[in-house]
Amino acid sequence: MDVTQLATSANGETAAIAPGVSDTSSSSDIRQLRINLNHWYAIAQSRELTQQPLAVTLWQQAIVLYRDAVGQVQALEDRCPHRQVKLSHAQVVEGKLECAYHGWRFDAAGTCVHVPYLADHQKLPTCKIRTYPVREQAGFIWVFPGEAQKQAACEPLPLPEWDHLNYIATVSIIEAEAHYSFLIENLMDMYHGHLHDSYQAWADPVLQGLEESDRTVSAHYEAQSYYKIDKIWSVSQLFFPALRQLHPEPLDVSYLYPHWRSTLGQDFVICCLFCPQGPTRTRAFLIHFTSLNAFHRLHKLPVWFRRWVRDSLFGSAQKLLDGLVEQDVLMVEEEQQAYLQNPDRRGPELNRTLTSVQRLISHQAKL
Repeated sequence: MDVTQLATSANGETAAIAPGVSDTSSSSDIRQLRINLNHWYAIAQSRELTQQPLAVTLWQQAIVLYRDAVGQVQALEDRCPHRQVKLSHAQVVEGKLECAYHGWRFDAAGTCVHVPYLADHQKLPTCKIRTYPVREQAGFIWVFPGEAQKQAACEPLPLPEWDHLNYIATVSIIEAEAHYSFLIENLMDMYHGHLHDSYQAWADPVLQGLEESDRTVSAHYEAQSYYKIDKIWSVSQLFFPALRQLHPEPLDVSYLYPHWRSTLGQDFVICCLFCPQGPTRTRAFLIHFTSLNAFHRLHKLPVWFRRWVRDSLFGSAQKLLDGLVEQDVLMVEEEQQAYLQNPDRRGPELNRTLTSVQRLISHQAKL
């Protein structure tokens, strides 16, 4: 682990701090920090964007997504420079956005290319709107809202399981009226399983190690898993709690700023893609992958059949995932309201992983 100093938490334990990361968690108000824009953010699922433009928000920036004439996703500022109305009301005409108000058209470069009532002696207006680097990758649409020169150094969070034939995916959308720090702390907190009861996939986590750098916090636990996906019938454990049996599994969770990833043994991968919309509103996509890697005979089946199985089982953990999200959102929104009512009130924090998370948020916000 590439570190040069150690931070001591309230209970006397130590966590590694990467070079250049100062311990600012005690001096910064985490709940008011902005995001670091120099990262890729997932702002929509690919299937959300159809033939009509889609309005999204990323940290108080209104963005419109649309597909051009060849189906490529484009991202522009959601504002017509003529009368400042939203371009997300527009229609896509010949691969360009046609404003609903006066019919002005804008291309993927944000340039006005057509005004229907332009006189012969008039020139097209030179007004231009902001465009955003955008990618469609692993079932999601990603936008880079930061400085152009920083884009090459960043990549969207890898999701190799998304297209893999051995993983069954479920996606739950999180809508929380809360600062994004509350949600990431919730995800990195392995000690709140008491909240989830029958939705919980593991129990009795014991922290084995904690690594920290200027972009990541990774915590490693030994836990008791309720699931063992190694036989055909074992998938039924997802639906029938009485069939679950505890057994030890490694549990790893990582804050890979600005997103989150966890693994429970060899059976489950869970990721959360963040789209903070403002200081008190966060949208995120929670993705649950169930692994079929234990079924060795599956590899011998035709690819078309394996793809059919994967696609047919998409969303099979929806009830489980939505139940978790509903419970967590209630808690983080109550935390937000309590903060707004009394910002100076602070409770004791015994989870040193969250101290590292707050330190990382503070560091990235300054960048």
